[in-house]
Amino acid sequence: MWGLKKAYNRTFQFVFNIGARCLPWRRAEAAEGAGSIARIPELLAREGRCHPMVVTDRGLMTCGVAPRILEVLDAAGVEYALFDRVEANPTVAMVEDIHTRYLREGCDSFIAVGGGSPMDAAKAAAARIVRPTKEVNQLGGLLKVRRRIPTFIAVPTTAGTGSETTIAALITDPATHHKYAIMDLALIPRYAVLDAELTVGLPPHITAATGMDALTHAVEAYLCWTYNTKESLRCAREAVKTIFANLERVYRDGSDLAAREAMLRASFQAGFAFTRAGVGNVHAIAHTLGGLYNTAHGLANAVILPIVLEDYGSAVYPKLAQLAQLAGVAREGDSEEENAKAFIAAIRAMNQRMGIPVGFDFIREEDIPQMVAWAGKEANPIYPVPVLYSPERFRAVIEKIRIQPEQ
Repeated sequence: MWGLKKAYNRTFQFVFNIGARCLPWRRAEAAEGAGSIARIPELLAREGRCHPMVVTDRGLMTCGVAPRILEVLDAAGVEYALFDRVEANPTVAMVEDIHTRYLREGCDSFIAVGGGSPMDAAKAAAARIVRPTKEVNQLGGLLKVRRRIPTFIAVPTTAGTGSETTIAALITDPATHHKYAIMDLALIPRYAVLDAELTVGLPPHITAATGMDALTHAVEAYLCWTYNTKESLRCAREAVKTIFANLERVYRDGSDLAAREAMLRASFQAGFAFTRAGVGNVHAIAHTLGGLYNTAHGLANAVILPIVLEDYGSAVYPKLAQLAQLAGVAREGDSEEENAKAFIAAIRAMNQRMGIPVGFDFIREEDIPQMVAWAGKEANPIYPVPVLYSPERFRAVIEKIRIQPEQ
């Protein structure tokens, strides 16, 4: 039975790849550099928009990051509505709150400020605006929006999610604890404002987790065997090289503005790479942890990445050996297998130095069948992974992620 499913999955990916190359792919236009948030009024004016909704979270309001954007809008005389109640792993109800408020306030555009959660919540609300007869869960999956959303300006405050340039919005249904993606080219933001000054005060543990999130995006995109293009491969390679050179620099010294700028660029590149090429089994499992246990997505990816790469085995040795060269951990004369394993070891070592755990002790045995089902439904048949996972293989990998709590 699994043999037939594998054949179907690969056939689906082959056919989907042909169709995907006919789609109108684009990249968010980036405004980069320290102080680039000052360009936001200009970007709104360029699109003929004058009443945006700013979507952010309480933490960014309290620490003063989001108010900096509000000050820019105030100085330019731009009227706006503010929704600052986004929480990690945004829910269907939260999306509906944003959607209702947007319509009630008569807004004409979005400015999403933060990490992945504010951007995901705003994207999903934007999808609801252009698909008013569809519920949020009816938009989950691939290409179910298919209408241009209101002008969307993404302002990342972390270097990790890449949501400022992706087609995806991740939403959690609290009734089922299922975390799923709305994926449509219409959700790619119109503009991405990459202002490294907004990331300077980011705590080290968030810097680490979000940076590893970006690395996961780049690595998984590079390993996808079907959907890649020359540009997505180039972006993935550049992102891996940049992250290895800069992530620990910003972890140790959050005020290193040059390294912060490099990480924002790497996150943007990795986001473009996986938007075009896809992600893989790391993300499929990580999303189950976010839905069931509210685990931060970057942290989940950081823990799972080396475990899945090791499990893939020889299927990924050639490409991981290439990434080892870019990361500066390959040794001349070593085999592809040796350099691939050196790359995985380097990821584990970087995790350890940044205080990221080797596994999670909160995964309940009774939850694993649900995790297997959700991960399999997400990954198969759409993700062009180097190794297709059967339910049994998903379970085996999840068992490796699950560590026993100390007595």
